[in-house]
Amino acid sequence: MAGTAEMDDARKRYEFKKTLEKLAAKEGSGTELITIYIPPDKQIHDVTSQLRDEFGQCANIKSKQTRSNVQSAISSVLSRLKYYNRPPENGMAVFCGTIKLGGDRTDLECTIIEPPDPLGLYMYRCSSNFELEPLRQMLHEKEVYGLIVIDRREAYIGFLRGNRIEPISGVHSTVPGKQRKGGQSAMRFQRLRLIAINEYYKKVGDRASEIFLAEKDFFERFKGVLIGGPTPTKEEFNDGAFLHHELQKRILGLFDVSYTNENGLSELVDAAEDALRGVEVMKEKRVMDRFFKELVKENGLAAYGEESVRKNLELGAVDILLLSGNLRKSRLRIRCQNCGAEEEQTVQMEPGKSAKDMEFGNCEKCSAPRFLEDETDIIDELTDFADQSNTKVEIITDDFEEGSMLYNAFGGIAAILRYRTGL
Repeated sequence: MAGTAEMDDARKRYEFKKTLEKLAAKEGSGTELITIYIPPDKQIHDVTSQLRDEFGQCANIKSKQTRSNVQSAISSVLSRLKYYNRPPENGMAVFCGTIKLGGDRTDLECTIIEPPDPLGLYMYRCSSNFELEPLRQMLHEKEVYGLIVIDRREAYIGFLRGNRIEPISGVHSTVPGKQRKGGQSAMRFQRLRLIAINEYYKKVGDRASEIFLAEKDFFERFKGVLIGGPTPTKEEFNDGAFLHHELQKRILGLFDVSYTNENGLSELVDAAEDALRGVEVMKEKRVMDRFFKELVKENGLAAYGEESVRKNLELGAVDILLLSGNLRKSRLRIRCQNCGAEEEQTVQMEPGKSAKDMEFGNCEKCSAPRFLEDETDIIDELTDFADQSNTKVEIITDDFEEGSMLYNAFGGIAAILRYRTGL
């Protein structure tokens, strides 16, 4: 059941992100697009009262077309809100207005979203675009980890945000090498070197503390600190308690890494796999690593590309279906209006565009015009297909190298097979 819940969350996140992309692409001719954010504790009748007042205020709009479009949008929202006694558990966001379709064509559209997290604000706004920032913030990763890689020459500081490694800042050392200059006693040189090391550790600790503690919602989102580097540097840094006390008590572990520049952050995340076992990035990296291992085997259990994966799904041969969260394709079923001949094809969809606006030419059999009979998001289609054969589905982000390769090198569709089919 836990796996199903994880998959449901991944699908919901994908659908939510895709919906925001579509809304972001929509434009009005003037300040005609209405955005309303209704928090869960807001009374619906208070919202409808304000909307009726706004409807009356529209009489002051000079442009007849703008006035008419805004009034139509308000009426549309009011007609939908009458079905709600109270807002949903997390509140609701309403987007309504006359959308430009190209040329002189327009259409009144109304979308209601129940957000994945509770809305904390009430907003009514008219603009030429929809206001989406409060919802975009909900796409940000909930769990954040601080990353520090350090040796006595340099250090680098960054974040692990969900699946994404974010490099922030490097710190360079002024610690002298182990060879002392002529004229210095060994004891004095060693004492000066230890002072320099201590100052360097303090500099790194202060910089890291400044960066990590500035993180928004620190106490809710910041889950811990990972420290990487050679022995004994990382141990000295940890034992010296150079981080702020709130960070010091959140250190999750020390890990051996070879690099202490920006590249060392990725190495640290890999080395900390056990400590991060519950983090989504490690789960996605493990399944992609398994795919690549199968891919290089002579008779490996890997398939990629829509055609190959689709055929393997039909045979029930797919163990894990790998889909890029960046996929924006639709599966279309096109029919001839005369002879009824059907064809299926997959097309890349641009945000805000609909297959309904596409031309499908004439039928090869009878030359009659063809029309769109059905459109399905390819992730929804392949996922439903996978469910029929108890195939596990992983939606992979592009926030790490292997995830980017799935989209850029393999078209965003791949599979780990149960058995070899040769397809």
